Amino acid sequence: MTTRERVSIQRVRPSVLDGRFPAKGIVGQPVQVTADLVCDSHEVLGAVVRHKPEGRRGWTEVPLGHDINDRWTATFTPETLGRHRFTVDAWVDHVATWRRDLGKKAEADAVEAVDLAVGAELLGALVERAKGSSRRRLEEAVTALTDVDLPLAARIEAGLSEEVALLARELDPRANKTTFRRVLDLEVDRPRAGFSTWYELFPRSASTEPDTHGTFRDVIDRLDHVERMGFDVLYLPPIHPIGTTHRKGRNNVVHAGPDDPGSPWAIGSAEGGHKSIHPQLGTIEDLRALVRACEDHGMELALDIAFQCSADHPYVTEHPEWFRQRPDGTIQYAENPPKKYQDIYPFDFETSDPEGLWNELRSIFEHWLAEGVRIFRVDNPHTKSFPFWEWCLGELKSEYPDAIFLSEAFTRPKVMYELAMRGFTHSYTYFTWRRHKAEIEAYYRELFHTEVADFFRPNSWPNTPDILTDQLQHGGWPMYVQRLVLAATLTANYGMYGPAFELMWSQNRPGAEEYLDNEKYEIKRWAADEHNPLAEVIALINSIRREHPALQQDRTLTFHEIHNDHLIAYSKTDPTGHDTILVIVNLDPYWPQSATTWLDLEALGVDPHEPFEVHDLFGGATFTWQGSDNYVELHPHVAPAHVFEVRSHRRTEADFDQGD
Repeated sequence: MTTRERVSIQRVRPSVLDGRFPAKGIVGQPVQVTADLVCDSHEVLGAVVRHKPEGRRGWTEVPLGHDINDRWTATFTPETLGRHRFTVDAWVDHVATWRRDLGKKAEADAVEAVDLAVGAELLGALVERAKGSSRRRLEEAVTALTDVDLPLAARIEAGLSEEVALLARELDPRANKTTFRRVLDLEVDRPRAGFSTWYELFPRSASTEPDTHGTFRDVIDRLDHVERMGFDVLYLPPIHPIGTTHRKGRNNVVHAGPDDPGSPWAIGSAEGGHKSIHPQLGTIEDLRALVRACEDHGMELALDIAFQCSADHPYVTEHPEWFRQRPDGTIQYAENPPKKYQDIYPFDFETSDPEGLWNELRSIFEHWLAEGVRIFRVDNPHTKSFPFWEWCLGELKSEYPDAIFLSEAFTRPKVMYELAMRGFTHSYTYFTWRRHKAEIEAYYRELFHTEVADFFRPNSWPNTPDILTDQLQHGGWPMYVQRLVLAATLTANYGMYGPAFELMWSQNRPGAEEYLDNEKYEIKRWAADEHNPLAEVIALINSIRREHPALQQDRTLTFHEIHNDHLIAYSKTDPTGHDTILVIVNLDPYWPQSATTWLDLEALGVDPHEPFEVHDLFGGATFTWQGSDNYVELHPHVAPAHVFEVRSHRRTEADFDQGD
């Protein structure tokens, strides 16, 4: 098949599996589009990104500019939530090619009459497309180019006019243009999807009275404390009735005692299922009061959605076809051999009634969305059907584009990525197990500097009710501060299993990375509201995050060389270039460590020939540095980390010029 297209458009980003899934963006924040544009010969190219919200008829165009080699870039800023679409057009810009060559010939004093005639012909073809003053200006340029009585310099000047160049770009018919083979999708979320700080607590442990089951009203009484530490998302494990059949006892023993409350993830009893509230937590009016109270404290409530049932869940008798039957007539409980979860029945996504199951599961989200909840942590989504998640989350986002879904999938990397591509807003990460400098750097480079960044938003947690790493078991206060600073500054989204972390609860089940006397199986009595030093550190680091836009995004993360494997250095710069944070952490919780930095000054926005200040927002000191080499020493029991605000002379002048 013949064609007169001459430009090849390749490797357009952001793109997920060549457009199979949408990339991710944040409303009001620029989206950078890159494309490789290759053309035969040496002509100048023109190119644009066309974008629009899904459903809108007209497109908005943004010119692509040449970056390096054959890579071109542009940015556009989505102003509405929901699905957006974009693609790339490219063509040979004949007027721009002629002007470039005319300029070179003029410098070499080699312009001939035919060169001016070619330009007159190209501009003359645009006259019919122009109107009013634009048409008159082009006609004047054509007349000048062809007027042999004018000095040659004046005729050349008419062709090289920037005004003429602008008119030519606007009127270019884009003959034989190439359009990228796909229209790509972008899922645009609200700002909290890009920057959030999560605190997890069990509401049944919120009471201050001994031997008393906590309630939603007790949680409301805890909000002042959570707000003071700077969290904006309060996450509750499942709030539903808990089954009694095969209920687990303390420390996950098979037989529960008469007073054991059971695991909140064993959902369902005679009191109801996934759309019901555990009676001891309160009523729907109490939950609504908690939602409002969170809003009053500048927070949002996040609920856990766990698609599994206890043996007592109404679904088990109403829809036995939704569960896998074993040859002996019993229902298959959850297993991860050799682990057994006798108190939980998973749904069977190979059911004979997939439509009924899918619609019912979607309706669970819809029930809580109707109550004003917009953030959900989803338990073990990797054990459910991928097509189900794509359909379910797509349906929900089309109606509730402000909804946020956190994937709790501590599983293989490509499975985590698949869930993100299928629609999850955030994902837990391997941060809890990345401890050495080389593996931290390699992991976060993969997340932020490969195509993974187009669809995967990491949410770093130093601990969860399921995970107490050996680091936190043995590292003491320096390790807790180290992991806090890393989680809070490596990623814009982070969280913690709050009371256990802030009180440095480190008792583990022997031989395991799990908490002893785990709150999943019993009610705890925390003194987290009382004064404790780590809570003050948490409040400080969260205030730094709120006050510095550099830490509210991930794309600019840059690792810097520092000559000690126990020290890690990295920076982030706000996309406007007005705010830069440099973090240096001592990864050794026992001994002081020192080294010389080898900083990437360009990434820091620093002039290599000028001194600059680094103000430690974490420790309070200010240092004057110059160049890449600077000495650093960190004592883990005094200050395990520096969180520097970089104050360069160049940035100060730029901020002043813009009125900042």
